[in-house]
Amino acid sequence: MNALPPRFPITAEEIDTVVTEFYARVREDETLGPVFFQSLPPLPKVWIEHEEKIAAFWRNAILFERSYSGNPQKVHGEREAVEPQHFAVWLDLFDEVLKERLHPEQAAAWSNLAHRIGRGLKMGVVQSRAVEGAVPNLR
Repeated sequence: MNALPPRFPITAEEIDTVVTEFYARVREDETLGPVFFQSLPPLPKVWIEHEEKIAAFWRNAILFERSYSGNPQKVHGEREAVEPQHFAVWLDLFDEVLKERLHPEQAAAWSNLAHRIGRGLKMGVVQSRAVEGAVPNLR
């Protein structure tokens, strides 16, 4: 049992549903699909494992389950195919899924959290590619 209440009311099953639907759309997306396929081959087992890991990330972030171990900042920064402009596409697609699959209050709360995390990941990607001594571009 967690000592902290969830950030907002949602079930682990709802989180799993959103993550599964989101990645189904990622695979079909003309911008994001190729980026993900550079790291994740189009094998069902690989994608299922990835989705389980990302669902654990969200359950940790929302439900405080402590079921995720990993470093998303490091992973995104190491992926050369990931560009700062991909985060806007990612968030737009994620917001579509949230609005279709959840109640408006849940969708808004999760979207706010995702956008906050997305800004941090984007900034990390920008910083990981910055030329030493150059003025940072935080856009």
